[in-house]
Amino acid sequence: MIEARGVHKHFGALHVLKGVDLLVAERELVFVIGPSGSGKSTLLRCLNRLEEPSAGSIVVDGIDLLDRRTDINRARQRIGMVFQSFNLYPHMTALGNVTLALRKVAGKSRAEADELGHAALARVGLADRAGHTPGQLSGGQAQRVAIARAIALEPRVMLFDEPTSALDPELVGSVLAVMRQLRESGMTMVVVSHEMGFARAAADRVVFMDDGAIVEQGPPTQIFEHPAGERTRAFIGQIQRH
Repeated sequence: MIEARGVHKHFGALHVLKGVDLLVAERELVFVIGPSGSGKSTLLRCLNRLEEPSAGSIVVDGIDLLDRRTDINRARQRIGMVFQSFNLYPHMTALGNVTLALRKVAGKSRAEADELGHAALARVGLADRAGHTPGQLSGGQAQRVAIARAIALEPRVMLFDEPTSALDPELVGSVLAVMRQLRESGMTMVVVSHEMGFARAAADRVVFMDDGAIVEQGPPTQIFEHPAGERTRAFIGQIQRH
């Protein structure tokens, strides 16, 4: 579903991604972990071209994202993205936030967009909050609206960039529950997060990045209990102490 090969990213003199190869199968949940500054979020943003890779190739669901003939806005309809900050329009209701892209990008009528929007909000457990603005929602509810906005477009892939790190601890569970449901429905997902318990329970594969490169990857039990590399062992040891 995702085929990234030899991806490099430079920000001026800073070499953030150093030839990353990442393959993600259909219906697979891949968890990307690693220290701050290791390139995890930059990699995720390259996968839908929010960041322009300096070199390499990225193919998502058969679409070559770096081919200049590719309509990137159409391609992005297949790639849902959920950010650390919810990026909701504060003056619009939950339903308005969810239906905006359905109308403006997917070209749905208002009635059709509203129907799909209500269905997406119901999927994330917020059917009764459609008329609330972000300011009337908890952080966990706002993040679930952001997930509803992404899944309303029926993407083939979902990318999550630290989706729970801005939330109070008691609100994290509601967001992880929605991600679990998506996982069970067969969504292909790439998640950058510090929620190691969720990674252990839900991930098919854990990818450890450090210094702009993938150092090690494997099933959660292997990475968390029997990491092969010295850097992986040090990182896992550090997070387990916290």
